[in-house]
Amino acid sequence: MTPEAPDALHRPRRIVVIGNGMTGARFAEETARRDPEGRRVHLTVVGEEEGPAYNRVLLPGVVEGAYAPGDIALPQPQAPGLTRRTGTAATRIDPARRRVDLDDGDHLDYDDLVLATGARAALPPLEGLRAPDGGPGEGVTALRDLADCRRLRALVRPGAPVVVLGGGVLGLETARALAAAGTRVSVVESSPWIMRRQIDRAAAEVLAGAYTALGVAVHSWRVAARWTPGTGLELDDGRVLPGDAVVVTAGVRPATALAEAAGLAVEGGVLVDDRLSTSDPRIHAIGDCARHPAGGAGLVRPGYAQAAALADLLTGADPAARYTGARPLTRLKAAGIDLTAMGEADPEGGGAAAGEEVHTVTVSDPGRGRYARLNLRGDRISGAVLLGFPDAAPEVSRLFEAGAPVPEDRLALLQGFAAGAPAGAGAEEEAPVCRCNAVTRTGIERAWLDGARTRAAVAEATRATTGCGGCIRDVDALLAGLGSRQGEQEAAAAR
Repeated sequence: MTPEAPDALHRPRRIVVIGNGMTGARFAEETARRDPEGRRVHLTVVGEEEGPAYNRVLLPGVVEGAYAPGDIALPQPQAPGLTRRTGTAATRIDPARRRVDLDDGDHLDYDDLVLATGARAALPPLEGLRAPDGGPGEGVTALRDLADCRRLRALVRPGAPVVVLGGGVLGLETARALAAAGTRVSVVESSPWIMRRQIDRAAAEVLAGAYTALGVAVHSWRVAARWTPGTGLELDDGRVLPGDAVVVTAGVRPATALAEAAGLAVEGGVLVDDRLSTSDPRIHAIGDCARHPAGGAGLVRPGYAQAAALADLLTGADPAARYTGARPLTRLKAAGIDLTAMGEADPEGGGAAAGEEVHTVTVSDPGRGRYARLNLRGDRISGAVLLGFPDAAPEVSRLFEAGAPVPEDRLALLQGFAAGAPAGAGAEEEAPVCRCNAVTRTGIERAWLDGARTRAAVAEATRATTGCGGCIRDVDALLAGLGSRQGEQEAAAAR
């Protein structure tokens, strides 16, 4: 054996991550938590955008002006053996040499490579949407990154008309943000109803009514025919919706160009197994660029679960770790609207096992903008839509994710009474505030007592608010309450 062999055996493994978005940044954080001294792994994260990773889910809030770009930055813990190279793009993967070429002429050798390249906005083949170079045309933008935010803010002014093309979660959040910023917004959705993948028609009708009350015009089951800069968006029925800008939120495509050029198996995403390994066992993929048999692309929590499982595997912290999927749960983050949806939206559309009976519990109150539906297979929740039922959402979500039986009184569950927890039993303080990261009220209070007095400090200490962002208002309110309580105690002590 040569003298170099022992050193080679014990040197840290070289891991390169392509992508410094939410999932890539979470993988780096999970790896640093498992190997805080950098003895097992030397990790290099390559990010095409300048600056720190940020919470892309909160981009509509930046459009609205509710957040500055710095407000949505994700925690960036420092650790030995962790290097971040931002403003640098990977241009080529050489699996045979285990090397990644960069656009600055440098290259990185790896023992394991992690693809966290995310997804790109899809521009439909619609006249007027594309410029001659293939990019967005005049007055057209997507909303996938901070550059899109800057472009959109430059295109619109208070009182001006804007069209949002796509009535999914991002489209509706963007529409609400634009309306809050004072623009006149129209939403166009080609499906029979908005949020077609997450909610049923009845819920969508109530939701559309809530948007109409907020000044947003919703046009479902309408196909866009042509975008004319300076005029607006023509629909298939001949109507023209005025618009100084059109925001395209009509879907994404996994960013797989590097993987395809490297010869990896790609089919609607980079194909991965339960170890998050691609067709090359030295290359892995997580987040929106990956396609796992159990799905999960397009949602924050599955990407974070993948990042944790892969960190366990590549650091050796848990060689048995596997990613087997995550139960789909969506929360619409729009001021004045509280919507949580999970599981199957329409059990009558199929999917039940042969002979399996499906029960539904429905509460509809369109006059107050409320709608709830529980889909039950046996005594388990297979899907739910909760619009205007914020007190019920935490417990229904918990039961769904745990696959736990629901209480006998289903209406009480919709009223927000925790299953099996009598009033005063302490269920409230242990309810998750941040479901993406399983952070409870107690956890946030402990962080506050340890000195975390701002949202950013709480995020650094607990990860709360770094997932889907749906808990930001709750965390802000909790911090305000804790600060007020401290002020009262100090005033009482001074008397």
